[in-house]
Parts: sequence; structure tokens; C-alpha cells
Amino acid sequence: MPSTQLPPPVRTRSRVTPLATGAVCALLALVVLILVAVHWSPLMTLDRAVADALHRRAVAEPGLVHANRILTDWAWDPWTMRALIAVAVVALWWRGERLLSVWVAATSVLGTLVQQGLKSAVGRERPQWPDPVDSAHYAAFPSGHAMTAAVTCGLLLWLLRRHGAGPRLWRTALAVACVSVVGVGLTRLYLGVHWLSDVLAGWLMGVSLVAFAIAGFTRYERRGGPLATGRS
Repeated sequence: MPSTQLPPPVRTRSRVTPLATGAVCALLALVVLILVAVHWSPLMTLDRAVADALHRRAVAEPGLVHANRILTDWAWDPWTMRALIAVAVVALWWRGERLLSVWVAATSVLGTLVQQGLKSAVGRERPQWPDPVDSAHYAAFPSGHAMTAAVTCGLLLWLLRRHGAGPRLWRTALAVACVSVVGVGLTRLYLGVHWLSDVLAGWLMGVSLVAFAIAGFTRYERRGGPLATGRS
């Protein structure tokens, strides 16, 4: 009886590309921005409800407040994140990957400029409390901590992937990145210095910026530019 052989499975290309991811996140961030700018009542109500609930818990848990302040002011502070990017930029430059080094640095700087520009343009006030457990300055929208963490962790994960990180290192780095990005947003909410929509917008904008940076660099490489390899 002749054996029947099944044809090999057809490999389909994933439609989830960095460009598509960036476009979706940018669109969602724009929606949040518009809703905040027009003071959309349902979102404002949600922001207030989340802030009030978390603040009540924070006031009753000074030990947890202290732990959150250590995490947000040291481990996940924007300057800590920028220091990690600086180390990566120097390492890339030293390896001779000059274009990639500049690309990563420019993406990080652009993230800072975008968040500071939006803070100035939107001018949203931070939550105000009669019994604050922490303080923060300048405007609230978007969360600089959340956006900087998303940009930094996204870029570092991209670099690890490009340089062939092993499965164990990749899984560890991915877990640390996810905990850091989500964690820093939660600390800002728990300490009562941001609204939920501030943090959500920061995450979306950070992911969008990294996705566009990856898409742009990948396209440049595929076009075979004079510095496509990133080496001098």
C-alpha cells in the first residue's frame, strides 16, 4: 500500500512587525492624549477612582511606601535607565558599531524630548493630597518614569536579540524588563504622583518609539546603506 506523505507545512510570515506595533501603540497613545486633553469624563473618573483607592492603601502602609520610593527613585529612576543606555552606547561604539550606537543614543534622547514636550504642551496637574506620601515636580502627562523605562528596556532587549543572546539570558532579560516597565508604572500610581492615564500613555509612547526605531534601522540595513552594518 503506497505511503502518503503530507506536504511540509507552509511557513507564513508573521504580520506583527515593529512598524505595525509602533503604529498601533502610537495610535492608542494619541487617543489617550486626546481624551486627557479634552478631559473626557469617564477617563477622568477612572483616573480619580484608581488614585483614591491606591492612596488610601499607601497612607495605611508606610513600609510599602518606603519600598516603592526606593524602587522608583533608585532602581527604576529615569537617570538609572539613561545610565544603562549610556553603557550600551559606549559598548557599541567600542565594538565599532558606530551607527547603531548613535541610533540607540538618539532614540533615548528623542524619548526624553517627546515626554518633556508633551508635559509642557498638556500641562496636566498631578494628583493633590492633603496627606501625600511622596512628591514630584512638573506636569503629569505622560509619566516620564514609565516612558523612559519602556524605551530603555525595549532598546536593551533589541540589542540583546541582535547580538545573539542565548535562551536563558534572553528569558531572564525579558522577565527583568517586563517587571521593570510594569513595576515603575505601578510605583508612580501607588505613590500618588501620577494618574493611570499618565502611566498608560508613557508605556504606549515608549513602546511606539522603540518599535519605530527598530523598524527604521532594520529598513536601513536591508537597503544596504554605506553604513548598514553599523561599523566604521
